Amino acid sequence: MFAMSSMTDLIFLLLLFFVMASTMSSPNDIKINLPTARATTATKQVVAKVSIDNLGNYYVALGRQTPMPIAAEDLESYLCTIQAQDSTMYIALHADQDIAYREVVNVLDIANQYKMKIVLATKK
Repeated sequence: MFAMSSMTDLIFLLLLFFVMASTMSSPNDIKINLPTARATTATKQVVAKVSIDNLGNYYVALGRQTPMPIAAEDLESYLCTIQAQDSTMYIALHADQDIAYREVVNVLDIANQYKMKIVLATKK
């Protein structure tokens, strides 16, 4: 009976480890094929994320929240609301490499119009 209790403790420790390890990673639920860049500069202050998948669908997320779909015409008001909360935050643009260039320019125009700081996400 005593030998079985130590095995149970070990199983619970392993379970706890895997549960904690799985919650620390933030998987990208939206499949986006990012373009590759040679530069490896990274920013740590990204707070808002705008994603555009290969079908042209827009998604937004704050911090490490799960991305939620948003209509293209609602993106501007959403970003203005985010900027009103904190004008020093960065917006990360995750755009699939196969989408039309005008989709990226649309987000960049909104950021430029309201003087938002924006970074483009790429693969290494």
